[in-house]
Amino acid sequence: VAAPNCRKQNAILNLEDDICNLQTQKESLKKEHSQCSRSISQMKQKLNNFYCGIFSRSRDDQGRSVNPCQCVIHRSSDGSVFIIPKHLVKSEQKQDNEKEQKQK
Repeated sequence: VAAPNCRKQNAILNLEDDICNLQTQKESLKKEHSQCSRSISQMKQKLNNFYCGIFSRSRDDQGRSVNPCQCVIHRSSDGSVFIIPKHLVKSEQKQDNEKEQKQK
């Protein structure tokens, strides 16, 4: 009778240790998640500031300010940066999608 009770007690103690370890791990993951969320928010803010800075200095052919709602910043593979009207980007994406579908 004592042996099965002892095994049950050991199993309970092991499970309690597992619970404690998992709670510690959970708290650690919560802190890491919080730090990652803060980093993402900071990166988004920096990117937004970058975009605002670029668009505030950019002018079209007639010297007018570029509307950030109508344009996107595009970086080519060689590192060049362009401001492109959104409707052109969408048509390029459609063409790329059509090419991919034809290849399949």
